Amino acid sequence: MSATPSPASPSPVEAAPPEPDTLAVDGGLKPAGPTPSQSRFQVDLVTEAAGSDKAAASDCSSSATGDAADKAAEEAKGRFRVVNFADPRSAASSPDAAPADGIQNGDTVMSEGSLHSSTGGQQHYHYDTHTNTYYLRTFGHNTIDAVPNIDFYRQTAAPLGEKLIRPTLSELHDELDKEPFEDGFANGDELTPAEEAAAKEAAEPKGVVKFGWVKGVLVRCMLNIWGVMLFIRMTWIVGQAGVVYSCIIVAMATVVTTITGCSTSAIATNGFVRGGGAYYLISRSLGPEFGGSIGLIFAFANAVAVAMYVVGFAETVVELLHGADLVMLDSVNDVRIVGTITVLILLGISVAGMEWEAKAQIFLLVILISAIFNYFIGTFIPLESKEKYGFFGYDAGIMMENLGPDFRGETFFSVFSIFFPAATGILAGANISGDLADPQKAIPKGTLLAILITGLVYMGVAVSAGACIVRDASGIEQNGTLSADLNNCTGAACSFGYDFSSCKPGGSGQCAYGLHNNFQIMSVVSGFSPLITAGIFSATLSSALASLVSAPKVFQALCKDNIYPGIASFGRGYGKNNEPLRGYLLTFGIGLAFILIAELNTIAPIISNFFLASYALINFSVFHASLANSPGWRPSFKYYNMWVSLAGAVLCCVVMFVINWWAALLTNVIVLSLYIYVSYKKPDVNWGSSTQALTYHQALTHSLQLCGVADHVKTFRPQCLVMTGAPNSRPALLNLVHAFTKNVGLMVCGHVRISSRRPNFKELNSDMVRYQRWLLNNNSKAFYTPVVAEDLRQGTQYLLQASGLGRLKPNTLVLGFKNDWMNSDMKETETYINLIHDAFDFQYGAVILRLREGLDISHIQGQDDTSGMKDVVVSIDLSKDSDGDSSKLSSKATSVQNSPAVQKDKTSPTMPLNVADQKLLEASQQFQKKQGKGTVDVWWLFDDGGLTLLIPYLIANKKKWKDCKIRVFIGGKINRIDHDRRAMATLLSKFRIDFSDITVLGDINTKPKSESLAAFAKMIEPYKLREDDMEQEAAEKLKADEPWRITDNELELYKAKSNRQIRLNELLKEHSSTANLIVMSMPLARKGAVSSALYMSWLDNLSKDLPPILLVRGNHQSVLTFYS
Repeated sequence: MSATPSPASPSPVEAAPPEPDTLAVDGGLKPAGPTPSQSRFQVDLVTEAAGSDKAAASDCSSSATGDAADKAAEEAKGRFRVVNFADPRSAASSPDAAPADGIQNGDTVMSEGSLHSSTGGQQHYHYDTHTNTYYLRTFGHNTIDAVPNIDFYRQTAAPLGEKLIRPTLSELHDELDKEPFEDGFANGDELTPAEEAAAKEAAEPKGVVKFGWVKGVLVRCMLNIWGVMLFIRMTWIVGQAGVVYSCIIVAMATVVTTITGCSTSAIATNGFVRGGGAYYLISRSLGPEFGGSIGLIFAFANAVAVAMYVVGFAETVVELLHGADLVMLDSVNDVRIVGTITVLILLGISVAGMEWEAKAQIFLLVILISAIFNYFIGTFIPLESKEKYGFFGYDAGIMMENLGPDFRGETFFSVFSIFFPAATGILAGANISGDLADPQKAIPKGTLLAILITGLVYMGVAVSAGACIVRDASGIEQNGTLSADLNNCTGAACSFGYDFSSCKPGGSGQCAYGLHNNFQIMSVVSGFSPLITAGIFSATLSSALASLVSAPKVFQALCKDNIYPGIASFGRGYGKNNEPLRGYLLTFGIGLAFILIAELNTIAPIISNFFLASYALINFSVFHASLANSPGWRPSFKYYNMWVSLAGAVLCCVVMFVINWWAALLTNVIVLSLYIYVSYKKPDVNWGSSTQALTYHQALTHSLQLCGVADHVKTFRPQCLVMTGAPNSRPALLNLVHAFTKNVGLMVCGHVRISSRRPNFKELNSDMVRYQRWLLNNNSKAFYTPVVAEDLRQGTQYLLQASGLGRLKPNTLVLGFKNDWMNSDMKETETYINLIHDAFDFQYGAVILRLREGLDISHIQGQDDTSGMKDVVVSIDLSKDSDGDSSKLSSKATSVQNSPAVQKDKTSPTMPLNVADQKLLEASQQFQKKQGKGTVDVWWLFDDGGLTLLIPYLIANKKKWKDCKIRVFIGGKINRIDHDRRAMATLLSKFRIDFSDITVLGDINTKPKSESLAAFAKMIEPYKLREDDMEQEAAEKLKADEPWRITDNELELYKAKSNRQIRLNELLKEHSSTANLIVMSMPLARKGAVSSALYMSWLDNLSKDLPPILLVRGNHQSVLTFYS
């Protein structure tokens, strides 16, 4: 970069030459993170604490003025530290430093002259990477090789710290004269504690609320799982199913939720988890298709669940009001009024912030737990006044009577379907994963403990209720006391002196109390009945509040990923906690709409099914990730099993249909519809999902399986190595080959980059990414494979030998015709003809496409190898593959080598095309259009195994070519034309290839017209050897130096073959001048016997002045068969 000054006199930094404009750093405020204009090796010079007197004086002067930039510029001896690209005015330099003698080690000396001052306000310095060190203190010697650091593995949008970029392999490996790289920023040596604290404070805004596993997960899950069902349905379930079946029902539900909890824990511990709950877990595991469909319905289900819980609360309040003769309008409108007021209050709590919402949840949990304890305490306090309601305290007789089922209008599965929604809510903690301090620890611990505690409480309620409450009771004391003989009494209540048989089914009356008849029996049993009512309020409000928070959080994550266009505005965050206020309002609107309907019996099963669909996909995600066997799947939570997760997914689907079959069908239809939509839209995201991993795994497995199976003629596919160069430079060649390989065979776009010096492999690799993306964006199902070679033939030989993988290997070489062969160096023609010979040597078929106008449009587009690097490029941030905000693109313009996506500069002036270029451009696009009614003419003159016939058949089957009919032309004798036509028709029918006409050419061997012969003679005249006009030794030397020359002997020997090519061109013009495409058998030239110039003349004469023509020659192995 600059000469190293004498170490004897420390020259000031300002003596260094100024930084070039391209590396100038703006002195203004910069956002955190790398900027395009800042060097990877940009460093700040920090003044040593112990320096010379002059430096100390300068220090004092600098500190007095407060100008950190001048301070740095006045001291040359310093150390390097990480540049924090936050506000430079607020960054304080740390005084600690490495020892001065540590800067010099062996033959590596810090070059002060290599420090260039920037032209901006704050002084930054770029330094020579080969004479300075970042990790001097770590190893004691100079090295820019980075030690392991977590910041190298962060993603671009990492919320927990700044992403650092480790030195690239090129920076460590390339020669010393490399220019410094411009992207990224300094990695730096380790920060001091003060700098670490400052960086952390800058990375995380002050006041952000983060929850631990208790408040964030355990409390929320318990509140969501303990719903109204605990207080008003659990006792009824015991009455219907009995204690044993009730425990089985609870156990079955707990098994499903436990498996799902384990699966959730496995996904949550397989990397950093951001906000979005179920959507985030599923989308990052299975991809955007499943994640996007589940995310939308999961957010909607949570929004409607708000209404369901609020209506449950409102109905209880209205019942209490009506019991006190307080009626506003009528029962339905009273529910609407109370529900609207309630949801407004809940919205206010949610919008106030997560901290207020968490405090409200804690308060509600205290009430709920108090109510549960109140019930259990009440079961141990039997009161005589409660016996008429069927509560007698714990008794073995009551327990035995309630062990078995007593279904009345219900079945086991119908009772299970009523209970199961009470077990949902296990994702309440995961849904706010973005607000958890450590989601990887909090989600497994909180979720599984909540499932355990709630499951035990449900079972405890079932057992206690079955042990102390009878199924039927009249509630009337005078009618319930026994006055007759005890022998006529049946039931456990008889031992306590009560006979409720009169109001049991089959009796004279109807029992109003007992497990079967009174949903509020827990209030009767409890020690203080108003506390049970408070528990019901707490259960409903806490579940409503959790759903009101979950829905916007999930929706915000969905909006950020930009999977559904048009909804991004709802994901905008406000305040220090990034609260989605618009999402809250949307959730409030949906909830209020369903509250006003006040009829949720229909929508409730759909909500349960939406939740179950999420559970099923979470379980399936774990199975899928384990099946894909990706090295990236290594969750720290080990207590899961892929087959158990699969069983959990199946169980969830079964439960969906058990709860409500039509709701399950509707849920599946909605999920499938959204899946198809997202698949069709193909959002530009790459999250490293298990779908990608499994695709790779299957591709690898199937490729290996193919290698173990021998080729068979019935499974032959044309697999083409197409010498396109840059894929966008010969679109006609690409499009025509794509027409017969799309969804049929392999297509590899070969590109030989000719270089006599050492190739730029970095540029080669970036071009691979760039052109492969171009192919994908143009819906071309092909692979791009470049090679670097000293000449075209060598590079093509590399491709012929090494392209493909196992059986997925090209078998046909496709070339464009060399239109300019007569005006170019004949060595190029010699190379071109040798490509065809090499293809046959490697047992490839060969195909040549010729258009009158030509094929190469790179000089028009400016994308040839010399000018193609001038395109205006938008650099795509490759780290968006990860979980960062995939919708954000880097705005910096870079060289094309660093970018996979190319855009033309539409603002630059464009030169008008000349007539020839305009025709060339139109011709290059002709195969992109739908072909009108016309013909594909097949001139199958020589049997090459059938490739000449198979290619036009595949082309004619494509949508764009379906209006074109196949006409077949064959050679024959004049006296056997009908026989030859019938024979060919029979063969084609056996091959099951449709054709419209067969023409037998009996005059192929007729002598060509004299003007055609004269034109051919004129064409080959410059390439004759003319050995008769020179000495034999001179002729042999000239032939050795220029092997492409045509000898008189060769011309005479192949005169008949030359005439045939001339005559065939005349016949082609006569019969096929209006064809959409001509496919013709390519003439063969014996290697070493026919010169390149003569063979090229044959090909040129045969195909000139014609519609698009494909010259085809298979490798003479059958590719068609009529056997089954």
